[in-house]
Amino acid sequence: MKKKIGLSLIALCLASSANAGYTLKKKLGDVDTKLSIFGFSQLEMRGGKGSAIKDQDTAVSFHAQRIRLGWKYSAGKVRSKVFLDFNKNSAANKTTDAGGASGIGVPDNIKDAFIAYKLDKAFIPKMGVLKMPHGMSFTMPGWNLDIVERGLDKKLVLERNMGLMLSGRDIGFGNYAKVSGYEMGHERAWKGFGYDIMIANQAGRSAAVTNAKEGNANAYAARVMFDWTELLHLEASYAKSEKAGGVKGQTVYTYNSTTGGVPASTLSADSSDYYSYDIGLDSSFLNAGNIKLEYIVGNNVKGKKDNDETALSISAQYAINNMFEPTIKHIQGSEQSGTGATTHNLGNTYIGLNIYLGQANDKMDRNSKRNRNAHKIVFNYIVASGDTDTWKPTAGGGYKKDAWVMQWQAKF
Repeated sequence: MKKKIGLSLIALCLASSANAGYTLKKKLGDVDTKLSIFGFSQLEMRGGKGSAIKDQDTAVSFHAQRIRLGWKYSAGKVRSKVFLDFNKNSAANKTTDAGGASGIGVPDNIKDAFIAYKLDKAFIPKMGVLKMPHGMSFTMPGWNLDIVERGLDKKLVLERNMGLMLSGRDIGFGNYAKVSGYEMGHERAWKGFGYDIMIANQAGRSAAVTNAKEGNANAYAARVMFDWTELLHLEASYAKSEKAGGVKGQTVYTYNSTTGGVPASTLSADSSDYYSYDIGLDSSFLNAGNIKLEYIVGNNVKGKKDNDETALSISAQYAINNMFEPTIKHIQGSEQSGTGATTHNLGNTYIGLNIYLGQANDKMDRNSKRNRNAHKIVFNYIVASGDTDTWKPTAGGGYKKDAWVMQWQAKF
């Protein structure tokens, strides 16, 4: 018995890499099974007018961006994953009778919860709560970002949703890198083509969709990508959420913390479909540098005809050694609230430094950085520019005043 307990503890404490968590392996008949447990925390200190209520200078504030814990389980070709966010409200929807505060069918603290079957690297069906395949930056893991957060461009993607997705990776040039079956973005450097196709509920977690309710309508997304090692990643996607402001006859609620959801009005007609296009480029070079470019267009935001927004982001970083990595990212947004309306623009420039702690290795290529990102401190100063006094996008987002953030991340 002591021997079994000791072996179990040893197995629990063995981790294949810093980003794989802690792993237990067991053979059930002829089937190999594996359970991995993982999680991370991002704790922050913020200051500046842009981080305060009503753009007022306030004392330095402390909060958590993400506090997450999850697990992955595989048995032969079967895959499953659950990922929870303890920094999100798990209560049922307070404004409609759909499940979850966003109306996709589950509480908002469930980030991922899906089952997959890896028939082949080119054909992997998944069902459950997944990131819709739309937005290069959005489908990168939150712990693997270049700056402290996703910016105003995140407001235009369809976010996570409950649905069915078919995926494939590393197609056309042999077997360059592993395809696990859990992929939702370009997690690894592959060589060849990839794709994702998804149908889901209305995209109620998206800032571009409102009054979502399970069963009212659907959302769709399709993405194609091409990778050539770490040197080049290209992707393009199209996404749509039907009736993005609600359906005819639906009761629209207002909410406050005292009374909860209160019926406010009934929609007299279906709202417009929200649709969006996204293209992205990611290139890592010299084992130390990286550049990214992404452009996203959103039309009929929140189901309002001709309410259109765009976001262009450009980022660059270069590791001067295995501990310090200066980073800069600029996001340029535009919004037009109706045909003929004045277009307003907002720029947010993140000037930052990534400091890697407890390095797992001395390498700074893209794949190695996923391990090094486990423990890091990020400093960002955000400079706001453009129409800061008139910027009022329907989807929201962006800093209208300068701000600064220090984020400390730990991951296992």
